[in-house]
Amino acid sequence: MEYITSLRKMIGHQPILMVGVTVLICNELGQLLLLKRTDNLCWGPPGGAIEPGENLEASLRREILEETGINLAKIKLFDAFSGPEFDYTYPNGDEVYNVIIVYSSQMDDHINHTIVLNEEHSEWKWFDLSDLPSSISPPLVPVIEKYISNER
Repeated sequence: MEYITSLRKMIGHQPILMVGVTVLICNELGQLLLLKRTDNLCWGPPGGAIEPGENLEASLRREILEETGINLAKIKLFDAFSGPEFDYTYPNGDEVYNVIIVYSSQMDDHINHTIVLNEEHSEWKWFDLSDLPSSISPPLVPVIEKYISNER
């Protein structure tokens, strides 16, 4: 987020086009890992903005490591999302037009399950796909809905 932070110092809360990556991680029980954000108090999968010069996979792996402490063995491209339903205004007033590249992954039993959160999140939990929290971060609701419909 260093790029976005420096950009915000110049333009304030004006809308920007933000390209981000996220990953939908399921455990061996088919539960989805969600993290609770400290800014909007909503749940969402790990992910974040791509920094200039980063490729998608490197950005995703950096974000996963920063936000959870997890190194995933395998990731698979799921889909890309954009459009008005992904536009968002953060609680601090920052406006973004999101382009979200979404990956999926499975946590295997042999992978270290110790999750260590950074300051962007207050808690984490595995959720059954049929029992997700009602407070999912708005731009990620259509992403998760599509993922669930593909899993059925």
